[in-house]
Amino acid sequence: MLSTDTRTVFDEDLNLFRDQVRKFYARALIPNLDRWEEEGVVDRGFWLAAGEAGLLCPQVPEAYGGLGADYRYNTVIGEELSYAGSSAGITLQSDIVVDYIINYGSEEQKQRWLPGMVSGQVITAIAMTEPGAGSDLQGVRTTAVRDGNHYVVNGSKTYITNGQSADLIVVVAKTDPTQGSKGISLILVEGDRSGFKRGRNLDKIGQNSADTSELFFEDVRVPITNCLGEEGKGFSYLMNQLPQERLQIAIAGQAGAQRAFDEAVKFTKERKAFRQTVFDFQNTRFTLADLKAKLQAGWAHLDWCIARHLQKKLTAAEASAAKLFHTELQWEVCDASLQLHGGAGYMNDYPIARLWRDARVQRIYGGTSEIMKEVVARSI
Repeated sequence: MLSTDTRTVFDEDLNLFRDQVRKFYARALIPNLDRWEEEGVVDRGFWLAAGEAGLLCPQVPEAYGGLGADYRYNTVIGEELSYAGSSAGITLQSDIVVDYIINYGSEEQKQRWLPGMVSGQVITAIAMTEPGAGSDLQGVRTTAVRDGNHYVVNGSKTYITNGQSADLIVVVAKTDPTQGSKGISLILVEGDRSGFKRGRNLDKIGQNSADTSELFFEDVRVPITNCLGEEGKGFSYLMNQLPQERLQIAIAGQAGAQRAFDEAVKFTKERKAFRQTVFDFQNTRFTLADLKAKLQAGWAHLDWCIARHLQKKLTAAEASAAKLFHTELQWEVCDASLQLHGGAGYMNDYPIARLWRDARVQRIYGGTSEIMKEVVARSI
């Protein structure tokens, strides 16, 4: 269980909320983890249960069915999800997609989509990455060309979380390819539109329960009113929202690292070798001590980032530094913790195996560690 005794950004209300989240995950999430890993998707029943429990999009204003809560509630949901060892796509919906609609959507779009996103009846995805464009979003080739009062969307996307399940996709497309970043717009595409097709559920190294898909758009017609915000402002919207996206990944990284560490402590104190526990060896204790020190610093830094974000002061460089630090720490802790398990760590019977596999992509999506270093370096 995550310890919050020394945390600085939470109060008693948040602690009570965390207790509710833990109880919900214990009942509705953890018993299903293995099945979802095998099936490659989290079933809709979980989404609906999460919505009923108030765990989806808590920041949505009450007028649209949400709690009207601040980002600390998202933090609790994300921390506990990662600590539980789940890659369910609810944080993508709650921490990333929904704020595009809250911040840039028309009143009609908000009325249509936000209540369903809160209840779990609507599952969403955001389609940025393409076969030839990853961290460099200016390189997207998907187009949305005006034809009367419609856009005609053509192109393909890949590595899209919630791709198999999504009822609504926020598509990053070029409405004017001649204008570079100023020609990028965000287009809402419903999952039942003619010409929209889902490819296979991609076979990944880890995060197997997070359905990740190829998406194809072939002359998909959507009304002009499906443009999210202003035409041509899509790139600036993406840049505005990236700090929160990268903070969310950092939060998951820190919580995942803590879970891996806790698993290592538990295993080494129980496992015997040469008539003593593995924990009794100096190498084990020194390795764990080193990791504990880094985790301690990580939690303090994370709380600083969350506080900055609540004040709307967290910069792109700071958020990028947070993603870089916490995801690299997650990988270090997961890898060391697996090593301390010995051969057992390579067995899927032990939680550390899944934690290790799932951690690897954290240093890639949302901007690779190398891109994070570039962003931070530009701020120096």
